[in-house]
Amino acid sequence: MHVVATAGHVDHGKSTLVKALTGMEPDRLDEERRRGLTVDLGFVWTNVAGATFAFVDVPGHQRFVPTMLAGTGPVAAVLFVVAADEGWQAQSSEHLSALDAFGVQHGVLAVTKADRADPEPVLAEAGERLAASSLGQVSAVAVSARTGEGIDALRAELAALGRKLPAADTGADVRLWVDRAFTVRGAGTVVTGTLGAGTLRVGDELAFGRDERRCVVRGLQSLGRAHDTVEAVARVAVNLRGLDRHDIDRGDALLTPNAWRYTREIDVRLRGDKAGDLNHELVLHLGAAAIPCRVRPLATDLARLSLWTELPLRAGDRGLLRDPGLHRVPAGIEVVDPRPPGLRRRGAARARAEELAHRDAAAGYVHRHGVVAVEELRALGWAAPGPCVGRWAVAEGLLDRLAGRIRDLVADRCAGDPLSSGLPMESLRRELGVPDDLLTAALPTTGLVVRDGIVLDPNVLRTLPETVERAVRVVERRLGRDPFVAPEAHDLAELGLGPKQLAAAERAGRLVRIADGVVLAPDAFDAAVRVLSALPQPFTVSQARRALGTTRRVAVPLLERLDAEGHTRRAPDGTRTLRRSSP
Repeated sequence: MHVVATAGHVDHGKSTLVKALTGMEPDRLDEERRRGLTVDLGFVWTNVAGATFAFVDVPGHQRFVPTMLAGTGPVAAVLFVVAADEGWQAQSSEHLSALDAFGVQHGVLAVTKADRADPEPVLAEAGERLAASSLGQVSAVAVSARTGEGIDALRAELAALGRKLPAADTGADVRLWVDRAFTVRGAGTVVTGTLGAGTLRVGDELAFGRDERRCVVRGLQSLGRAHDTVEAVARVAVNLRGLDRHDIDRGDALLTPNAWRYTREIDVRLRGDKAGDLNHELVLHLGAAAIPCRVRPLATDLARLSLWTELPLRAGDRGLLRDPGLHRVPAGIEVVDPRPPGLRRRGAARARAEELAHRDAAAGYVHRHGVVAVEELRALGWAAPGPCVGRWAVAEGLLDRLAGRIRDLVADRCAGDPLSSGLPMESLRRELGVPDDLLTAALPTTGLVVRDGIVLDPNVLRTLPETVERAVRVVERRLGRDPFVAPEAHDLAELGLGPKQLAAAERAGRLVRIADGVVLAPDAFDAAVRVLSALPQPFTVSQARRALGTTRRVAVPLLERLDAEGHTRRAPDGTRTLRRSSP
């Protein structure tokens, strides 16, 4: 489907023309038919050369320009109408200014009422005016809806226009700008809009409003027929469950959940007048929304917009600024940054303009935050501006700074607590507040290692505090006399060797803990193997205990360590045999 908006001065025959093309009446309100004046958006459609064209018929009167903009904002093509008997008029200029500001690049010019006056002068003037806008050179046809003159030629030009329109991204996130909302008896809330990208399906869950209130697609209609699925581009009516009609206004949006971000401040690039010529209070028209905003110039072509209410926007979105008091459209806008930094200091606006001139907005966003989820960037309309770590976009130089910070934290911990082996990973995570992916990427560059959940420096020789050193020497002398007679718990306690001190002694290579409160010399395993090799194989725990001259408190955990390290093999009956490869 191709969706085309009409544009042009009031009473130039837009509604009459689309009725002649489609055979359908676009004016749906009794007031419109009684007065012969379009006051709200109308929707009709027809088939042209095998393709469906849906027309958004907009009002041409000056009082209804906001309505016209709501219908035109989400649409990529226009049928621009000028009457042969009146020629170019005031609303012709305002509508063209709006189309130019929106950046609409596709259209057809129709000079209507060709049966009342010579259309050639109007074709020439209107063609020149359109050529100077974003539309550029467009095909032009003189028509008369009353006599049918030129209708077939207009259909041919519409078919050619359809072949030029870009294909929609049907896999994109949905953002359906609501242009009408009403209640249908027996069905409930129904909204309509132009689906410019994405796909809607019956049963889909959509998000509505800043609080992402969820609603469900109960039914879909397009071109008057029910569908299970509607792909962009399309005019669509959506029957919703979970949303009251009175909660919805024109300009609201239905969204793919969690895929969009609402914002109240945006940095924009201006198209049209320079920022210095803009009033400070204007109305932003984007999609079907019309939001008053305050304009703060940043540079000749850049401005900060502060919106009265939040909108779901992405970088690259296009809209326009309108001055209702002066009845003019001074500038089109393109969103550069939907989440810009604050401007609180003197000279901040100038500095922000310089930043945008020298740095991509997405890179600036990542630089400000350090690390940003790629999914978050996508929701703001950006691709990751550089290399990623897992699912994170990382500011330039951050991993190097992170590695330095890790080294400092581990060094500070060891300096402040000589008995500490290093810094627990959990403490490191809390201190740095970065995702695990970044820690995993930064740690290999630090020269540190992780052992048993502790980050430590393997190249640092651990020295023991003097009191611990003296106690350890006492234990070493005792084990030198009786290598397998481990000190009792009360002996260790009298020496001041608790779990923390024993752990420090083990890290320093002075003792080996084989069980809680059971320590031996570091060479105890080799010494035990030499003693056990003299026993008949296999041997029991009791035989090993007697040969080693120790108790079961020591013999059992010692044999289990020998099993674990591959020195001995334990049989199902509990006996053990030395492995041949053992010393």
